[in-house]
Amino acid sequence: MGTVQFVLLAADPSTFETRAVPFIDIELAGIPGDRHYGLLRPADSRQKIYKRGTMIANRRQISMISEEECTLIAEKMKIPEVRPEWLGANILVRGIERLTELPAGTRFLFPDGTGLICEGENLPCVHPGKVIEQFYGLDGLRKKFVPAARKKRGIVCSVEREGVINTGDTIEVVRLP
Repeated sequence: MGTVQFVLLAADPSTFETRAVPFIDIELAGIPGDRHYGLLRPADSRQKIYKRGTMIANRRQISMISEEECTLIAEKMKIPEVRPEWLGANILVRGIERLTELPAGTRFLFPDGTGLICEGENLPCVHPGKVIEQFYGLDGLRKKFVPAARKKRGIVCSVEREGVINTGDTIEVVRLP
């Protein structure tokens, strides 16, 4: 079991950064108004088997990060904190051990029946490093982010069942055989 610490939304299309909201509506296409909303998305550098721009299933509808892993990233970077909004996270959780290492197919069930499917690790990239460097005003932080966040950046999920996720909700983690 885990607990939702914050739910966040990336409503500004000019940035991947998110902002805290009291709850998020979950539809089969993701979070309405979020930059990752949609059943389909164009293939990018992560899907090398498809030509860039080819429309494919959106398996990156929701990003989940753990409070514990944010703390570990901050420790490795030697900074006071790493905030979930700097990582573009939609859900910050507490109490799910080694969240980033959970296998694809793991399910997350919320009190109202909302269901998410882990699609895999959210690989670290330079964009959050730039945000962190800008916040702290310390040159060189952007280069420290990717190695510090490896296996700690959280996961991306797709929606299996619609509903609402609230700050404070419990999360049942279901690992299928």
